[in-house]
Amino acid sequence: AQAQEIWLGIIELCEVEVYGYLNPTGKNKKATKSSMWEFYYAQNTINGNLDSDLAHGSCHDLKPLTNPWWRVDLLDTYIVTSITITNRGDCCHTNINGAEILIGKSLQDNGIHNTLAGVITSIPAGRSLTLSWNKGIEGRYVAVVLPKTNTLVLCEVGVYGYLAPTGKNVALRGKATQLSLHGFGFAYNAIDRNRDNAMEHGSCTHTSGDLNPWWRLDLLNTYKVFSISNRKNLSYCSRLNGAEIRIGLFSVDNLSVCLCRCGVISSIPGGFSSTFQCNGMEGRHINVVIPGRSEHLTLCEVEGNILYVYEKSMFKFIDRQVFYFTL
Repeated sequence: AQAQEIWLGIIELCEVEVYGYLNPTGKNKKATKSSMWEFYYAQNTINGNLDSDLAHGSCHDLKPLTNPWWRVDLLDTYIVTSITITNRGDCCHTNINGAEILIGKSLQDNGIHNTLAGVITSIPAGRSLTLSWNKGIEGRYVAVVLPKTNTLVLCEVGVYGYLAPTGKNVALRGKATQLSLHGFGFAYNAIDRNRDNAMEHGSCTHTSGDLNPWWRLDLLNTYKVFSISNRKNLSYCSRLNGAEIRIGLFSVDNLSVCLCRCGVISSIPGGFSSTFQCNGMEGRHINVVIPGRSEHLTLCEVEGNILYVYEKSMFKFIDRQVFYFTL
């Protein structure tokens, strides 16, 4: 919905505070399962209630079946980074032993062909187990399957992650800078959407032969960077050999801080591009640096597959699920 301004008089506001919350990925999604007893609904596992006593109505219970399963539809494709499962605490806590976690985008055969993300060996009665994946697993459906004949009881399932990258080139909205300028090789030329790699056509960057030359793109906010593509100029293709691609969180005195190296450009033929996988590194600055030598740094186009991340400074952590921010 779009806000519409209607001027009827003067309104004065001295403070406006907006309160809300950010949910775990599984919150407010759609849960299903292979069968159920009355009252022990699949949705009970994502209601935020960690009560592990089945009789209190916050767990789900499947009738004894062969290969019983529970599944949540995240309603969009996510990169799942962790899952927390709370086991029942009143009895029968070993029933969950051997349960498999499946994550993927297919519902064929109830999703049994999706990625096997992990296996639950055991969870003590009433306790929670967290499984984490550093690079994350992409999928829309998260399932817990018990590959035997038994009852499957889950008291809470928390699915955590972030929306999968869309492939949109966020670099176009950023601000480019570089250490120095030679001729018309402006820093902006690397994000001007022009893939022309002939230096004389004016669409490549060019520094002045400095020691440790660098080019930097300020994305103007914090993002998860999944991949970066770089296109070399046609004439001086060896100049970029050994350059490092680094992701930084913030800058001090014109230098990026907290750098993580996404890749090293060993060799790219002139006029061709190369893509480096950054696996969701979080940062605001994309840096291309040639360390340890004096060189002309030239880039003809830099593109990024990047996903927006909310500025962490905006939110104050209150508990597992609740955040607030003030305008």
